[in-house]
Amino acid sequence: MRVNPFYEVLSMFFHGLLHRILKGVVAVAIATSLLLGSITPPVLAQTADGTSLPFPPVPSASTANETLQDSEMIRREEPKYLPDDAPNILIILLDDVGFGEAEAFGGEIHAPTIQRLWNEGIAYNTFHTTAVCSPTRAALLTGRNHHNAHTGTITERALDWDGYMGTIPKTTATLPEVLREYGYKTAAFGKWHNTPANETSKMGPFDRWPTGHGFDYFYGFLAGETSQYEPRLFENTNAIEPPHELPNGEPYHLSEDLANQAITWLRNHRSYSPDKPFFMYWTPGAAHGPHHIFDEATVKYKGQFDDGWDALRARTFERQKGFEWLPLAADAVDTPRPEGMEAWTEIPDDERDFQTRLMELYAAFVEDVDTQAGKIVTELDEEGIRDNTLIFYIWGDNGGSAGGINGTISELLGQNQIPNTVAEQMLALETQFGTEEDPSGLSALGTSKTDNMHNAAWSWAGDAPFRYTKLLASHFGGTRNPLVISWPAKISHDPNTANVRSQFHHVNDIAPTIYDILDITPPEEFYGFIQDPIDGVSMEYTFDDPDAPDQKTIQYFDNFGSRGIYFDGWFASAFGPLSPWETASSEDLANWDSREDVWELYDLTTDFTQQNDLAAEEPEILEIMKQLFLEEAEANKVFPIGGGLWTRINPEDRVATPYTSWTFDTSTTRMPEFTAPGLGRESNTVTIDVDLNGNDNGVIYALGGSGGGLTFFMEDGKLKYEYNMMLLDRYKAESAVIPSGNHTIEVKTTFTSLEPLAPANVVIKVDGTEVASTTVERTVPGAFTASETFDVGMDLGSSVSLDYADNAPFSFNGIINTVKVELANSQEAHFLPELPGLLD
Repeated sequence: MRVNPFYEVLSMFFHGLLHRILKGVVAVAIATSLLLGSITPPVLAQTADGTSLPFPPVPSASTANETLQDSEMIRREEPKYLPDDAPNILIILLDDVGFGEAEAFGGEIHAPTIQRLWNEGIAYNTFHTTAVCSPTRAALLTGRNHHNAHTGTITERALDWDGYMGTIPKTTATLPEVLREYGYKTAAFGKWHNTPANETSKMGPFDRWPTGHGFDYFYGFLAGETSQYEPRLFENTNAIEPPHELPNGEPYHLSEDLANQAITWLRNHRSYSPDKPFFMYWTPGAAHGPHHIFDEATVKYKGQFDDGWDALRARTFERQKGFEWLPLAADAVDTPRPEGMEAWTEIPDDERDFQTRLMELYAAFVEDVDTQAGKIVTELDEEGIRDNTLIFYIWGDNGGSAGGINGTISELLGQNQIPNTVAEQMLALETQFGTEEDPSGLSALGTSKTDNMHNAAWSWAGDAPFRYTKLLASHFGGTRNPLVISWPAKISHDPNTANVRSQFHHVNDIAPTIYDILDITPPEEFYGFIQDPIDGVSMEYTFDDPDAPDQKTIQYFDNFGSRGIYFDGWFASAFGPLSPWETASSEDLANWDSREDVWELYDLTTDFTQQNDLAAEEPEILEIMKQLFLEEAEANKVFPIGGGLWTRINPEDRVATPYTSWTFDTSTTRMPEFTAPGLGRESNTVTIDVDLNGNDNGVIYALGGSGGGLTFFMEDGKLKYEYNMMLLDRYKAESAVIPSGNHTIEVKTTFTSLEPLAPANVVIKVDGTEVASTTVERTVPGAFTASETFDVGMDLGSSVSLDYADNAPFSFNGIINTVKVELANSQEAHFLPELPGLLD
């Protein structure tokens, strides 16, 4: 029956009336509650001065009346919050490079781009980082101390103390978040390392990824490191695979890809929003391990380091003294090689080619990434926007890395504390990669088949003239990194001086410097969150006055219990419990008491290199400095001191999946190892429901990569299992040909004990009948890799097995219905007290 339209209109009228009455009742109830104090009124303050972001919406300039004839449409004008000459901003941040490595700073690695920018701008020789990756990046992006940004340690070691959560909080809005509100276009390329390791899967949450922290566009990787040939890439929040070659037809390499992608984005910016300034954050994976670079790039460095790291350091220091890079250069004194680090003369003759090859690869790797950064600078020139682009080129997020320990073919080999010798590693190279032309197998170093890193002593040499390396916040070898700033439109370069700035500054000063230049007041409220104060200070006062008095009077340093405090020219520090180039047991760490540490004291106005410890001569000053550190530590969420060590002492509390059983299929790819089942470190059963065609080929599942992992695959109809024990050993099992049809395949792994490195027995059954088995004599107790993944139906990234590496990703040509994983006992994980530097 058709309803009378009159009743429809009448119904709508009464429905609307009822709605308005109910709204009135609710409003009266809320007003009454407010008067009685039972409901807190929402904060609605929005101002146009930027103290509360977002800015208030612009009211319409139009009038809307009943008819079009009586209405007027006028497009509202969006206000301009930036000065007319607001610069484009480019931050270049390299990874794990030392103070004295580049030719520009006295070293022997050719780095033309940072030299070029210094030739146009100014360089800082007392600029500091936090001694490790994630904390430096969080401090840079927020302008806060790293613990205030809840990043007192790397994201893989996130803990439930506020200063160590591993998540940048909403109360510390990032620089790109704020700049975007003012009209900047924002993009990030390269390494991120500010998302908890267990939140980097396809399920997010994505608000802690780069696009959730203010970047309109992201192209790069989330982990602390990745392969340069098969990087685990993301575009925004989508996992993507790198091509096998670059657009110019050359073989793929990540650093060049990141430069190409940045240039493409700049051209898109020119096409679509040329009137908007941009903020680009370009942070390549280099020179963090693995040190992947093509052999031809190393030619110029052949033989350059044959006299070893002690000689390299001595040459570097003499060059540094020869120009105006070191303050008080005539009085500067080099610092000694650390205890426990071998002298070059102690290296056996038959191991020196291995050690020098690792350094040649590293040098070429660094030169290449600097060259790629130069392509972006050249693009700015060609687009005619270079003059008004403010460039911060930070030579490292910390000092050079000691993660390679004695030199390694597989980066996480040492970090897992797997006993080995250089001779054993060289034998593995010879056995697996030796050829008639290269019996030693050294040519495999630098390729996708290894995860090589150089000896820690090379990093010490590159950190000249300072003590120690990355991970140590107590001395400048871990925290002092050169900074070059270039802005031709506003920063003058005096050709008659060295254009060096020696004011004491820190990475948390970058954001406030940019705010100062743009006359932006850091917001007190951002999208409803009251903001924590900015900790850094602006560096703009140094641009035109190289002799301006320091405006930063205090700064604490802390990383894994290594700590220090700067105050008005004095620096006090405690080395802490870890020597990154040596092993440390969990028992040693558990017995460490920060209150018993020995402190040192330096007068930086006369002692640039921290060579002259004044603790015995100035005990009163030292006590004041120690107390000042404690006050700063408490105020900045540093407590407990050494908090980042917790998972080294209590590895069961590491970031890990909460699950003990899973059901997978071929849609499961790119599952980060930190969220995947620990197939290589704990007892488990994998059950596969599969339909075979006969003579099947391809990977059924794989975990890890070329530097270490395990894989279960088929080749010519045979089932094959391989446990790649960090390249040192490869444990294998193989069945006879499996006929076509539906089968239930079981792979059962049983560890013989709960001890670290314990053997594991692997038994493979098909339809209940055992078809193959092997014993893995040594297992990997921690992680195979930092960024490789668990994949079903293929092996993405670098290949676990050499058997199919040339056919990667070696997709399975049968039908995998399900892959079910059950951990035998969630409490039976096999943990190893970890070595300093694991995944840092």
